[in-house]
Formats: sequence, C-alpha cells, structure tokens
Amino acid sequence: MKIALTAAALLLCLGVSAQNVEQTKDFNTNDDVVLNERIDSTLITSLRAGTRTPVAHTSISREELLSSNSLASLPMVLSLQPSIVATNEGGTGLGYSKMRVRGSDASRINVTLNGVTINDAESQEVFWVNMPAISGLLGSVQLQRGVGTSVNGSGAFGASVNMRTGYIRPKPYGEIELSGGSFLTGTVSAAAGTGRMADGLSLDVRYAFNTTEGYLDNATARLHSAYAALDWYSGNNSVKVSYLMGKERTGLTWYGIPKDSVATNPRYNPATPGDTDNYEQHHIQGVYLHQFSPALSVSATLNFTKGAGYYEYLETDPMSEYYSTRNAMDNTYSVATANLKYQTAAVQLIANASYSIYDGDHLGYYVYNFEPGFYPGDYNEPFYDNKGYKTDASGFLRGEWLLWDCVNLYADMQYRHVYYRINGTDKKGPELNWSKLYDFLNPKGGISWQIGNNRLYASVAVAHKEPARSDIKDAIQGGKADEILPERLVDWEFGYSFANRHLALSANVYLMEYENQLVQTGKIENGYAIKANVPRSYRRGIEMVAAWKPAEWISLDGNLTLSRNKILDFTNWVDCYDNPEYWTPMGQKEEYLGTTDLLLSPSVTGRAGVTVKPVTGLSIGAAWKYVGKQYYDNTSCEDRALPAYDVLSLQAEYCLNKTISFAIFAENILNKTYVADAWVYRAAFADGSADYIEDGLFPQAPFNAMLKVRLTF
Repeated sequence: MKIALTAAALLLCLGVSAQNVEQTKDFNTNDDVVLNERIDSTLITSLRAGTRTPVAHTSISREELLSSNSLASLPMVLSLQPSIVATNEGGTGLGYSKMRVRGSDASRINVTLNGVTINDAESQEVFWVNMPAISGLLGSVQLQRGVGTSVNGSGAFGASVNMRTGYIRPKPYGEIELSGGSFLTGTVSAAAGTGRMADGLSLDVRYAFNTTEGYLDNATARLHSAYAALDWYSGNNSVKVSYLMGKERTGLTWYGIPKDSVATNPRYNPATPGDTDNYEQHHIQGVYLHQFSPALSVSATLNFTKGAGYYEYLETDPMSEYYSTRNAMDNTYSVATANLKYQTAAVQLIANASYSIYDGDHLGYYVYNFEPGFYPGDYNEPFYDNKGYKTDASGFLRGEWLLWDCVNLYADMQYRHVYYRINGTDKKGPELNWSKLYDFLNPKGGISWQIGNNRLYASVAVAHKEPARSDIKDAIQGGKADEILPERLVDWEFGYSFANRHLALSANVYLMEYENQLVQTGKIENGYAIKANVPRSYRRGIEMVAAWKPAEWISLDGNLTLSRNKILDFTNWVDCYDNPEYWTPMGQKEEYLGTTDLLLSPSVTGRAGVTVKPVTGLSIGAAWKYVGKQYYDNTSCEDRALPAYDVLSLQAEYCLNKTISFAIFAENILNKTYVADAWVYRAAFADGSADYIEDGLFPQAPFNAMLKVRLTF
C-alpha cells in the first residue's frame, strides 16, 4: 500500500508527461501488414510488449535506425531514449560502447536477436563491438525499461532490448552506403536482396566495414560484419536460416585515462599501439514457423554461436621488453527455443521454452619477442587454462485478456533452472573449481485501462539474477564464494499516457526494490576486487516523455527522468598498506557509510529534440542530452564524482530522389569537454596519512562530424 501511495503522490506532484506510444493494433498486429510479414514477426512479438501491456517501453522503427549516424553502435543510437546513458571507450562511437538503463549496467540488460538471447553467458553482457553495424540490418528495436515481460535466457534485471532483423522485401533491391568524418573515421556497407520470388524463396546479404583512429590515442578500430538470410514462405509455413558474422580489431581502451590527465591531455591512453583486442563471432540461426490459423501459431528456433579471440598487452615487469601476454577465449553457445502463441482481438496466450548450453575456454599464452631458447616457458602451452560451462533451461507462460474493450489484464510466470561450473587455473595462478545450481521463479502481473485517448496502468514483476563469472571468480580467490547470493528485484511500475494525432504525453513511476544486490565494496582479497550482497537497495524514479506535432513540417519531443538510487546500510572496505615505499599489503579497514548512492546512476537525465521538414525531401533535427552528476564508486565521495554534462547535436538529411540521399551529423557542436564513465581503485596507508587512488576516466570526443551518402536501387 505504501508503494502504491508513493507512486500516486509522485504522479500528482510531477504531473503528466510522455512515453513513446507504439502505433500498432491488437497486441502489435498491424492489419495493413501482409500475412508473410506477420508470420515472420510472430516469434519476435511473443517476447515484446504490446500497446496494452502494462510495462514501460519504447520502439525504434527501421526508418529511425536508417537515419541514424553510421558511426554509432546500437547503444549510441538508443542514447536519446528515456533513462539511458550511453558511453564509448574510444570517445567517438565506434569500438567498445555500452549503456546503462535507469543506472543498471550491461550485465543486467537482456538482449535478444530474433528471439534468441545473445548476452554472453558468463559475463552476462553484450559486447557491441562484436556486432558492428548491427542497426543497419534491423527492422525494429523495442526497449523495455525495468523487468518488463519474460524473455528467453537470463532474466532482464533492469531492462531488455529486443532486436528483429528486417522483413523480407517484396522486390529485388540493392543499397550502398558510404560515410566519412572526424578522427579518420569511415564506413562502407553494401546490401542486396532478391525480394520474394515466385517459389516463395528470398535471399538477403549485407556487408559492412567500419574504421576509425579514435579520439583517444591508440583507440583504433577495424570492424567487419556480414549477414546473409535465406527465407522460404509458402502458405502457412515459413523457414528462415540466417548467418551473422562480426570481427573486430581494436586498440585497448578499457583502462581509461588518469583523472589528472583529463584537463591536460584528454586523449592520453596508457595502452600502447601493441596492446590490441581481437575477437570474432559467428551466429547461425534457423527458424521454422507454422500458422495453424490466424489465431494459432507454433515456432521453433535453433541458434549456434561460435566465438574466439584474444587481447594482448605488453608486460610491465622487468621482462617486458621480451614478451607480451595473450589472453584468449574460445567458446560455443547453443540454443533451442519453442514458442506456441494464440491470439485474437481480446486474448493473447503465449507458452515458451528455451534451453541453452555455453562452453567456454579461457587461456593465457606468452608471446615472445626474441630468439627461442631464452624464454621461461613454452609458447605453445598456456600458462593458465580455465573452463566455464553453463546450462540454462527456462520457460514462461504469458497471457493478456481484454475486458469490456477497455480493461486489459496481464499475467506472466517464468521459471529458470541454471547450472554453472568453473574449472582450471586462473591467470593469477590459483585453481578455480566451483559449481552451483540456481532455480528461479519470476512472476509478473498488471492491469491497464483505456479511456478514450487516456491510458492508466500498473504492474509488478519479480526478477532474480545469478552472479556473473567475474563475481564468482573474485569471490573464490577471496575465499568468499559461499557468501555470494543471487540477487532479487521487485519492480513496481505505475503509468499514465495520453495520445492523439498531434500530441503524446505520459509518465511512468518505477520503484525497483532490491534484495541482496551485488555491489562493489572496495574490498580486495588476494588482488581481487570483491563484490558483496547488500541487504537493501533501490532505484526509484519517474520517467516523463512528451511528443508534439503541431504541423506536418515540425515535431518536438523530449524526456526527463528524475530518480533516487541508493544503498542502505553500506559498509565500504579500503585496502590498507604498511610501507608506502614498497606498498606491502597489511590489511583492510572498514568504513560504515550508511545510505549512499549507487555508482554511475545519475539522479537526472533528459533530452529535448526538434525536427523540421521545410521542403520536400529535407529533414533537419537537433537533439540536446543532459546527464546529471554521478559517482563512480559507491561511497558518494565528491572526489569520485563525474560532473553533470550536456551535449548538443545536429543532423540533416536530404533525399534527392528515391535513389540517392545525403546526411550530415554534427556531434557535440558546442565543443564541450566531458567525461561519461569511470572506474576507481582505492587504498590507504596503515597510519591513515594518505589515500592511494588509481582511476580511469573516459572522456568523450569534442566537436566531430560525419557525412553519409546512401544509394538505393
């Protein structure tokens, strides 16, 4: 009751604003879409929220994706959506990019491609650098904030991103896109397709290459991606086989730069030109779908992902002139899913089952730079060999019922059974031998009420999350493996929206209440940073979005998120050193901090935008993004706070005809210096005389621009 009253009070105090409204009908079914496209999207919409589902979500169309900057990875494309903060390690948009939603990091965001979860099973993250130019082949993206609806694989613990590749086009086509701009950045992509042929077959292919020297020194990126899809459609049957490849070679950027270099040399990168990251992924998917009737369909999906690569860096010990260290990965990920869907104008019922197997090797090698016979080990034998094995069996039942043409009831129940095992030596030497079973039950439910152009909704959802590999590995080495517990989240959502032809307004209050959330404590055991479960923490806020189109040639939109993100009764640990000269470890001291801010969780984020179309074929847009102050550890210490920043960008696109179009993108046009992300390690002298701080900050690029030319035939 207290939660409901709090939500109602926030709504009354902060007023009505907006959330993007999907312009679709009857649980995402658009009556104007031809039958084969409905079949192609049946599985995907089974994981998505519909217009009546009581969860907070926004959708990005193919037109919006195509009009975005070719340089931008998907997190950067989504950066203007509500409650999102997106960053890029190299500062430009290419290379390692990541995003946080409501402060939740990448390990808490479930990402699916055509219904298959693509999060790495061990880190639970998606490394977007391994999927370059992905936005160019997508048909749409839905972002759900909070727990949202049930999805395959690891449960969404803060948000979910549902991606769908493009629909089959009815006619043959070809596309070429070229772009170039600041920091020697360039992209080229080509796509072609047969369209739907008389025998029901179609073939689509796409290739893209992106390159940049980066804003930071040595932040180079050479990214390749390829895509091919063979589709067959006949009557009520559809079969689709697709292949997606991503290959990257980048300079190491994850160190960031020291804090004192931000003002004096913001492009400094402690990594050398020889420090590189190299990885390659291959995704193969096969989907079969049968439509028994307009209301009933069944589908099955098989997915196989092969990943392999390494990162390499020069050693810094006295032998560093002789060798570098290569840390390699070699893994496979296999998934099988089945989906049964029944849908009418008033009822939607979905039954889904998924099973995945992850098998991954972590290997370390020495790469020697001098004559054989003078090195301390065998180049061909790894100096560490650690294996991870994980299975995930999950299923959910979801239903929505429309009563009296205005009240929609929503119920959703998910079960997950997870087994995870780690065996072998770690890169620092000791054995890592551990295994664990997890069983999670995640219920969800809600109600929405449509009154003319007005809509009210409320929902509650429970989610659980198992620890990631890094959490477990560090806990094992610190002797704390048995103390790491799975996390639990109860997510309450309350919203209102209004939409007509010219205006859309909505507000969404969220109350995300955590039990045993894993947070960084500052504690170090045997050189490993230890996370610990904190009994209580929360993320509470309101998301407001507005869109207004007073005339056909102009539209305005914006969003604002106000939030509080806190840990209750937090105890921080600081590494203690005895001898300042030799940094001999002595122990750790405890700091009771009480209620503190969750790291990298700004209390204010927002954006405002305007788009004008003064003449036929010309579109000009401006967007302003604001991110409030955020701390980059959990101590709420002002010395470890990133100042608030705002960025203004412009873009213009002109379609000369149906064949050729031009676009220009100008980012950070006010040439502001700002830092969007950071990390910190802290130690102290035993006598309390001084602190030792090691940190890494990630400055973003000043003014930069990109020109894009697109040919369609």
